[in-house]
Amino acid sequence: MKKILYSTLLVCGLLSFAGCEDITTEDTSKVTYFIDFNMAGDKVMNVVVGTGFTDPGVTAKEGAQDVTSSMVIEGTVNPNEVGAYKITYSAKNVDGFSSSVTRLVYVYDPSAADLSGTYTVQGGSYRLTLSGGAQVPYAGYPITITKFLPGFYNISDFFGGYYEGYRGYGSDYAMTGSFALKVDNTIGYISSTNKGWSDSMDGVTGSYDPATGVFSLAATYAGSYTFNIIIKK
Repeated sequence: MKKILYSTLLVCGLLSFAGCEDITTEDTSKVTYFIDFNMAGDKVMNVVVGTGFTDPGVTAKEGAQDVTSSMVIEGTVNPNEVGAYKITYSAKNVDGFSSSVTRLVYVYDPSAADLSGTYTVQGGSYRLTLSGGAQVPYAGYPITITKFLPGFYNISDFFGGYYEGYRGYGSDYAMTGSFALKVDNTIGYISSTNKGWSDSMDGVTGSYDPATGVFSLAATYAGSYTFNIIIKK
């Protein structure tokens, strides 16, 4: 992709100055090419845990020039551990403009149980202000968990209905997102979004207890709050 930048120096304009007849208007222009990436393989890849992973690779061009050797690659994939992994490929052109592309790799266990369903926020759930505020208890709100890959789930609200239901702000203020359930039944955070505030949470920790069917989650938000929720079908 290219972008054309124009720069014009007007030395003699509408105003008249001595000696102006000896000076002309000078126009200069410059063409800059942004990095064009060509990703081999899929942008989102699914890998069965324990089977290994080989990055198909990415090439990069600046105009007609191959600049793959100057590309920076960040992120790795552990094919022996369930989780979502990001690999980012980035490069700068000669004018310092940076571009990047990202590959998302899901390492999953095909034998993982499907825990999809409607859960209910249980007593003992609360919001905590990290600066020392009191706990705000709440319960009774429905939370939906849906599988999109074995061991990987979307959740309707990491906050357990605190803003959507308890505070009455509506569905735009639910913190929707996704997570991985690892082999040891701990939670791996993937992503989140809050439509109402156009942001996301800081992260989530927690676990699932197969014996009781209970998820225990602690979602942190804005560096100020933790939503400690217990949900069960």
